[in-house]
Amino acid sequence: MTWRGSNTAQDRIFASLVYLVPLLDVLPFGQSFLREFLGINLSALMRFPLVQIYYFPFVPFVVFFALFLLVVRNEGIHHFIRFNAMQAILISIVLSLFGIIWQYVLGPILGGGLLTQTLFNTVFLGTLAAAGYSVVQSALGRYAEIPTISDAAYTQVR
Repeated sequence: MTWRGSNTAQDRIFASLVYLVPLLDVLPFGQSFLREFLGINLSALMRFPLVQIYYFPFVPFVVFFALFLLVVRNEGIHHFIRFNAMQAILISIVLSLFGIIWQYVLGPILGGGLLTQTLFNTVFLGTLAAAGYSVVQSALGRYAEIPTISDAAYTQVR
């Protein structure tokens, strides 16, 4: 849906890059999946400089506010980039809420077993699919339509 006009290659690249935020946020949930199915240890991924910087204390919080205040609320930036930034932020918020609910409600009840790994793998793969779909759509210059999240992003981006 490109009803807001055409998008330049630069707009498409920037709109795709914002999805690094939910991908970095979902890494802790995918620890068992990466180890079991791909043979990748999370500590190996933590050696990348971008990942090390992102997991430094308060950096995700600063990135959230920077994206929201400097990109989403800046009407001088193309709507396509602002929409994708807001959608990436909303995916990250859903991940954060799941993490909080897990830590304080579900974690103590379920503990760490097969159900926990299945739930974490589902969250990891779902986020991977949503971010991957959004990156592909952004690279093609289209608005990625993810139910509910896209509607919320449209309401935030005027």
